[in-house]
Amino acid sequence: MVRNLNSYADTSFEKLTQRDDRQEDILKRASTRKQLLLSFFNHKMAILGIIVLFCIIVMAIIGPMISGYEGSKQSLLEANLAPDSKYWFGTDDLGRDVFTRIWLGARISLSIGIIAALIDIVVGIVVGAISGYAAGRGKWGDRIDGFLMRIVEILYGVPYLLVVILLLVLMKPGLVTMIIALSLTGWVSMARIVRGQVLQVKQQQFVTAAELLGTSHAGILLKHIIPNIMAVIIVNLTFTIPSAIFAESFLSFLGLGVQAPAASWGTMANDALGVILSGEWWRLLFPSLLIALTMFSFNAIGDGLQDTLQVEVD
Repeated sequence: MVRNLNSYADTSFEKLTQRDDRQEDILKRASTRKQLLLSFFNHKMAILGIIVLFCIIVMAIIGPMISGYEGSKQSLLEANLAPDSKYWFGTDDLGRDVFTRIWLGARISLSIGIIAALIDIVVGIVVGAISGYAAGRGKWGDRIDGFLMRIVEILYGVPYLLVVILLLVLMKPGLVTMIIALSLTGWVSMARIVRGQVLQVKQQQFVTAAELLGTSHAGILLKHIIPNIMAVIIVNLTFTIPSAIFAESFLSFLGLGVQAPAASWGTMANDALGVILSGEWWRLLFPSLLIALTMFSFNAIGDGLQDTLQVEVD
């Protein structure tokens, strides 16, 4: 009887110890997350970037509704008016309200940039993860890795401007064409980054343990490897979005992007370039300013995340 009681006591003590270890592990994780949040919110430039980006997004949603003017409505009698109490950002050569068109253009520019960046991230993660995980896993694994990396290397050397021109020849210019053009070559950098991270993480003991337990390759990638490289992916995403927005603005500025009557910041800057010497400074100032503020916001947030998570960006 005494032996049985002692056995029961030992078992109970072991279970309690395991429970305390789990609670301690949860508390450590919560403390780590709290420290990361405090570290990020102490990054003044990142907070400023969040505030500016939030204001731009809010104005892109409500801006066209609060001006009282339609972005496509023309009035030649009120063409090229400087900013005043009636037209806050002035008017263009067709008498259209620049304030309204700025925020309509924000919707297009932000949409193209964010959608193209998300496509780049998804494709880059899939290709990079498969390539990195397959590398060193026998003859067929090395072949898969080599095949995918050769594709990456070929596309990496193709200028996106050439891709856009070719697509414009084959497809009708517009939003879809821009997104496809930016996505065709934009994912290769992410694929290279993800592959390098996967090559490092797959050597860790927890990945080996998962393999010994019979976890499938897809399960190892989705549950063990990719979650452990999400910090790198998130930081790179914050830099990929402004790059895509700038690329869209640059291509639209050259006349290769969004076509009239739709407007993006790039097309508005292009339209204003020819009249800047005649004194219509507001037509170039406001779209250029919005491009600069958006680029600053995303890059400031990215720098804050990079410093907080201590991630190196390629």
